Amino acid sequence: MGSSTPFFHFLTIPTRELKFPLRCSTLSAYQLHNSARAFTWDDVVRFSPPHQTTDSSHLQGFFQKVNLCNRDAEKQSEFVPFVVEQQTVGYVHNRFAHYLRRFEETFIFPEDTSYGLNFGYYVSLHTRLSTYEDRTIAVGNTIKCLGEELIPGIRNELYPVMSSFGTPEFFSLERAAAPYFGIKAYGVHMNGYVERDGEKYLWIAKRSKAKSTFPGKLDHMVAGGQPHGISCEENLVKECKEEAGIPRSISSTARAVGAVSYVDIDGYRFKRDVLFCYDLKLPGDFIPTNEDEEVESFKLVPVTQVANIIRSTDFFKANCNLVIIDFLFRHGYIKPEDVGYLKLLQSLRSGDCT
Repeated sequence: MGSSTPFFHFLTIPTRELKFPLRCSTLSAYQLHNSARAFTWDDVVRFSPPHQTTDSSHLQGFFQKVNLCNRDAEKQSEFVPFVVEQQTVGYVHNRFAHYLRRFEETFIFPEDTSYGLNFGYYVSLHTRLSTYEDRTIAVGNTIKCLGEELIPGIRNELYPVMSSFGTPEFFSLERAAAPYFGIKAYGVHMNGYVERDGEKYLWIAKRSKAKSTFPGKLDHMVAGGQPHGISCEENLVKECKEEAGIPRSISSTARAVGAVSYVDIDGYRFKRDVLFCYDLKLPGDFIPTNEDEEVESFKLVPVTQVANIIRSTDFFKANCNLVIIDFLFRHGYIKPEDVGYLKLLQSLRSGDCT
């Protein structure tokens, strides 16, 4: 919680030694395994040296991080459509669907191949659940009954369920349950940066070790899921205040710069996420302070060093890598001359951006 010394000691390295692109060797599997469990800021510095090499696989580490957010696409055939009002709003693993069958007053399983041929049926809500409120309550009660053993990390935070962004909401769903129903989930991720002497630096957060998800990982200065009942802009302003102590007078100047998306399958979980990306140029003397106890500390890191952290380690929360890679493209750190430029650019939107 709170902020720490804003600069790494290596900021005294001459600019010419930080020139992008930097090509670093990746960590061994053993190092990656151990860094995933616990690491310090000293480890971040040690495992992402700002040295130039002649390694030809400049973008390879970025591709690896994109792949981490897009696993097991071939297993989509194990899921059945989740349909509400004749709209496919998600996908449920066929074995997870068995747990839902005992909730006969909430879920139905019509035998129909109109929405997919894999299992001859789809999942829907009981016809008696005709209103937003009734659906939200009924599905919420189901999730409570299933409990933490099946759906860990329940947060009592609701996500809207809709066929695509900006369309009518059919009901709201517990955030932790979103991937178990394969709904599209949205979030706001902000790159907070400063410029000094012609160099750009990113503020990086280290998540609290008490977090139920990705404890101790590196994260954006500000990021959060997009809940029910609030606009993206207002959500970002709220998250800026809670996570980094950024006042509205500053956070309201953040620029919406696009989106990244991915599709990730992990057991019963089918994540179909779209992250709205924002850039915020901060005053040079601003120091973030966390107000919701979800951040352990902040560091101001040269963008070139952040690029090496992504390429060379697994210190960042996985989906943050995509948003920062997008930042590297937009700010000219990754150039068309780099082999794989267009393929990497395209891969940042591997999911359905709707």
